Amino acid sequence: MGKVLFVTALTLLLHAQLGSSYILSCYFTNWAQYRPPPTIFMPTDIDPCLCTHLIYAFATIKNNKLATYEWNDVELYSQFNGLKNQNGNLKTLLSVGGWNYGSTGFSQMVSSPANRQTFISSVISFLRQYEFDGLDIDWEYPANRGGSYSDKENYSVFLQEMRAAFETEAKQSNRARLLMSAAVAAGKDNIDSAYQIPKLGQSLDMINVMTYDFHGSWDPMTGDCSPLFQSPEDQGDFIYFNVDYAMNYWKSQGAPAEKLIVGFPTYGNTFTLKNPADHGVGAPIAGAGTPGKYTQEAGELAYFEICGFLSGATEVWNQAQDVPYAYKGNQWVGYDNMKSFQIKVDWLKKSNFGGAMVWTLDMDDYLGTFCNQGKYPMINVLKKGLNLEQASCAPPATRLPPIAGVSTSSGGSSGESSGGSSSGGSSTGSSSGRDSGTSGMNSGFCAGKANGMYPNPTNKNQFYNCSSGKTYFQNCAAGLVFSSACSCCNWS
Repeated sequence: MGKVLFVTALTLLLHAQLGSSYILSCYFTNWAQYRPPPTIFMPTDIDPCLCTHLIYAFATIKNNKLATYEWNDVELYSQFNGLKNQNGNLKTLLSVGGWNYGSTGFSQMVSSPANRQTFISSVISFLRQYEFDGLDIDWEYPANRGGSYSDKENYSVFLQEMRAAFETEAKQSNRARLLMSAAVAAGKDNIDSAYQIPKLGQSLDMINVMTYDFHGSWDPMTGDCSPLFQSPEDQGDFIYFNVDYAMNYWKSQGAPAEKLIVGFPTYGNTFTLKNPADHGVGAPIAGAGTPGKYTQEAGELAYFEICGFLSGATEVWNQAQDVPYAYKGNQWVGYDNMKSFQIKVDWLKKSNFGGAMVWTLDMDDYLGTFCNQGKYPMINVLKKGLNLEQASCAPPATRLPPIAGVSTSSGGSSGESSGGSSSGGSSTGSSSGRDSGTSGMNSGFCAGKANGMYPNPTNKNQFYNCSSGKTYFQNCAAGLVFSSACSCCNWS
């Protein structure tokens, strides 16, 4: 009996020393840098003590190898992973793929042992070079959207091979094993067609379930983005479109509960009502809602934009699904707020899931100026709810060495790019690197200037992006010109 008590006491002591065992992983998007001031978001805007894991979205795949996507990714990697110099417990992962990347490139990569080996080898060297702690795979979705039927099996094999390679490399290098996470579908049809769930559960450290976008302007009617429970009005497949069903379905199919991470959106999906007088859940719509001033994406508003929308709007608490919605004129938004996040995080703990995943850092009110609820109000609800407030946040014993070659003014490789998001978004600007048509541009332009984007007076297709006094040259996509009115690339 004494031995049992000793073991129990030791377990409690260890738990007290370690604090919360929950994961709070938060996505950073490399296209938030193109937002209009003051909402330009860079890695230096991230609070290094907020989340346990940070995930950088997105990298891409070229010739079956992991590759950068944005022109200045390497510079941003340095800032992003430099956050670990302020919080020695912070873990960072690089996410590859995203909604806009689709399925074809992944499908080709996993299709043969040689292609898989090429990719896995490139991942290890890439992550170590740029000081990431792991890889997040955002394949939306295996065997769907241009993929092949064999993706389902090949994805499992790929994950098993990568896990084995990561373990071997850790022994050889005497470093901590690289982590593996995946962003996975929350819709039952996609889950059934895409994944061999027990095998994923064996290979992955974290299974980030994208429990949002259950309803949006692709539907014929209004609905909340991330309802916790089923609505009494739900019929057909819509009965599966809620957080509770999706998470418990993953668990029932063999995923370990402690590896299942619940997705939390810091944005809402918007609709234009067909008839402003018909404004309940399930009301008929005419299409997507009006784009937000800052995120500039039809059908979606960041939480910090929703706070502005609520002025003069009618807010309704959707009692059955434990989420709010609001309407004003012909505009309707289904979203999450601090109350719904608190209810969800309490539910998460009762359900014994592993933690929370946030899409995204840059759509919370990170400045604290839009909602008057403090900085990062939504994510702080999760941090407090998961008992992470007491977690230690102190510099590591040894700082990370600087990434070679990052001190250059460009810091990235040249090449056309435009962002894409897990929730279907895209950046407003397209950029290209230092070698692409930058003649006549002034490398000292940003000295003393506020962060933001400025036109090149000699070329309407080009603009300067100023960050902490550093000058970055950028081009709009072909046919577009830079507009100071929106700080974005637009049709002339």
